[in-house]
Amino acid sequence: MSRLSVFIDESGDFGSYEHHAPYYIITLVFHDQGSDISEQIDHLKRHLVEQNFAENHAIHSAPLIRRERDYSGMDLTARRKLFRSLFTFMRLCDISYKSFAFKKREFSDHDQMVSRISREVSTFLKDHLAFLQSFDRIIVYYDNGQKEITNLVNTLFNAFLEAEVRKVSPSDYSLFQAADMFCTLALLEEKRKNEGLSNSEKEFFMSIRDLKKNYLKTRQCEKAFPVGA
Repeated sequence: MSRLSVFIDESGDFGSYEHHAPYYIITLVFHDQGSDISEQIDHLKRHLVEQNFAENHAIHSAPLIRRERDYSGMDLTARRKLFRSLFTFMRLCDISYKSFAFKKREFSDHDQMVSRISREVSTFLKDHLAFLQSFDRIIVYYDNGQKEITNLVNTLFNAFLEAEVRKVSPSDYSLFQAADMFCTLALLEEKRKNEGLSNSEKEFFMSIRDLKKNYLKTRQCEKAFPVGA
């Protein structure tokens, strides 16, 4: 029986536009369970233990960049190493992704934004329906982060695919961390093209050129969901 896993993560919230939080990002990561990634998961867990984290620690790439929360005591070199470990894990796994980025200033209210997100995700699912329906079973993993996305996930995936939707914790599955990083990279891409990076982001990546070359370009070329799928 062929199975497709879909991991969903988000960056931002549904509040009104604020200068420090101008975007809402949602990412879907797709993994054909016929492709074994256990070796890559083991490598990532070893890197976590080497950095004095539990092997099931869920890396959150945005606070890692900003030296916040679990990463407040880590120096720049250690944080870059951990970030690179997750990025390498992402590259080596046979996965694909689709990120949707929304500029909150374009919406006059909450409902308009939710409607736009629903429309874009719905269009994406319909455009790739033949590929998605080629699997005998689809399992969608989401942590029920925000009720708007919880409702959207349950409605759209069951409308088109009769998918099984599971509420899980990000620490339960390493591919949740990949979804988190794809969200962060999509956010960085939007900031790079528009208002520019923050000081902590500039320090972490050294230069916009290095960010684009080492992460953004690689992400897009290797892992973006195939248009023809």
